[in-house]
Amino acid sequence: MKTELTTKTTSIKPSSPVDLAKLYGVCDKTFKKWLKPFEAAIGERIGRYYSIAQVRIIFEKLGEPGEG
Repeated sequence: MKTELTTKTTSIKPSSPVDLAKLYGVCDKTFKKWLKPFEAAIGERIGRYYSIAQVRIIFEKLGEPGEG
């Protein structure tokens, strides 16, 4: 089973909200607000990390980190 995928600029691996917030350069509170409208599409975290599939959805919805 693969635990990491690579996109154009970022490798996709199971990540916590804090890790993803750092990639986007914002605090975790801001990042969680950004995710609020997409909660249904992303789904619920199991434990502390978003799965690879969930991280891929987050990148699709918010754009890849560093693209802005």
